Amino acid sequence: MPNKTALPFVLLLLAAAIFPTAMFSGYHLFQLTMVVVYAIAILGLAMLTGINGQISLGHGAFYAIGAYSTAILMASWDVPYWVTLPISALVCAGVGFLVGLPALRLGGLYLALTTFALAVAIPQILKHKLFEDWTGGVQGLVIDKPEAPFGLNLTSDQWLYLFALGVATILYVLAINLTQGRIGRAMRAVRDHAVAAEAMGIDLAMLKTRTFAVSAMYTGIAGSLGAMAVAFVAPDSFTVFLSITFFVGLVAGGAASIGGTVLGAVFIEFVPNLADKVSKAAPGAVYGVILIAMMFLMPQGAGGFVAMIWRKLMRAGGR
Repeated sequence: MPNKTALPFVLLLLAAAIFPTAMFSGYHLFQLTMVVVYAIAILGLAMLTGINGQISLGHGAFYAIGAYSTAILMASWDVPYWVTLPISALVCAGVGFLVGLPALRLGGLYLALTTFALAVAIPQILKHKLFEDWTGGVQGLVIDKPEAPFGLNLTSDQWLYLFALGVATILYVLAINLTQGRIGRAMRAVRDHAVAAEAMGIDLAMLKTRTFAVSAMYTGIAGSLGAMAVAFVAPDSFTVFLSITFFVGLVAGGAASIGGTVLGAVFIEFVPNLADKVSKAAPGAVYGVILIAMMFLMPQGAGGFVAMIWRKLMRAGGR
């Protein structure tokens, strides 16, 4: 990360850690934890779709795999919650690499349809009697929320929020370094013109599959953290609508904007609640109107809009 952005980033991180923990508790802190979780999931999707140009409508499947990996390890083998994260990351990266192989032959709407089919299939697979002893079938699995270590005077919700924020910080720093370096330039080159990128010596097959694996890994880690926050997993919690929700968050935040993923997560967490308060009879209609208005006013997403305002302020300050 560039030095000139390090200090504001650190100050923002400290504010995000201190103020919510001190001011909120219970459900509101749980909502903020889910914002962090969704931001990680959308970040994985942003690297795949916004930066590399591969369309996925099935990332809810990787979220489910990550959630179940953590739940099974905690419920069946008493594995510490923090140990489940790297295991879940490896599992989801492996599955993502295998799913990414069709990306070598498919593209655009065909790849989107393939990933959509994966999102449809995963809940049914989790319910199947072959895996019922592990997954709990339709009843799902209940796990305990992590307790604060070292005798810290924090509730489970407070500790989990700080833990999720710490994990997200590491993942965001890695994502920024990845997308701003040589690999990131190669990903954008493939997105903008695959033939020209290949002519320049970029291995399209390896780049696409690795990007898919990294994207799946990020979303799987988000699923693990989400399972810890909710303390429960069930197949019906990971329907295809979850994948669509992630895609909405990606578009709302700005498809190629790393910072916009946080704004997209805020959108999918709080706007449905706002729509429900505006109209109990037709919250979906209100949600749709808000989404359409946002796309009309901010066609580059909230992240692109904020970046545009920031550039204008910098130019004005330089005069």
